[in-house]
Amino acid sequence: MSAAYLERAALHYLERFAASTASLRRVLMRKVEMSAAAHGTDRTQGAEWVEALIARYQQSGLLNDRVYAEGRVASLHRRGGSTRTIRQKLAAKGVDAGLVDAALDELDGAEEGSTDLRAAHAYARRRRLGPFRAGEEERAAKRDKDMATLARAGFDFDTAARVIDAADPDDIGLDGL
Repeated sequence: MSAAYLERAALHYLERFAASTASLRRVLMRKVEMSAAAHGTDRTQGAEWVEALIARYQQSGLLNDRVYAEGRVASLHRRGGSTRTIRQKLAAKGVDAGLVDAALDELDGAEEGSTDLRAAHAYARRRRLGPFRAGEEERAAKRDKDMATLARAGFDFDTAARVIDAADPDDIGLDGL
């Protein structure tokens, strides 16, 4: 293994996926560990190459956790992710909690109203819950199940009840927020 091999691997990974610093480090260190186990290469030398590569990519702007956090927060929110779920997913990717908070604050400022209510609306629409169900009798029978689904998705009781108990998707009250 060489520094050039790690650089090619890093560029290939970054071409395919948006990545946080921690996730790229994890991928490259896995390659270093596999090479050390299979070929007996030096782990510390590989770790130094990885850190130098990450520092260079951060300096050039190719690797930016703030941009990654903003994009991932917006994407997860559009798909109906609650703020709790978004925080957990980005923490699992190794993104600093301060960057996640800043991205969520920016999202709150960009949209009128409750971020979680908008996300719950999008999630219910995508999963066909509450007012997005076809029949009224089926909807009444599945209310508790729909509430549990939103709770598992990270939404609080009040937000879930407001979305599920709305008579019509337009009655959720997104316009009034």
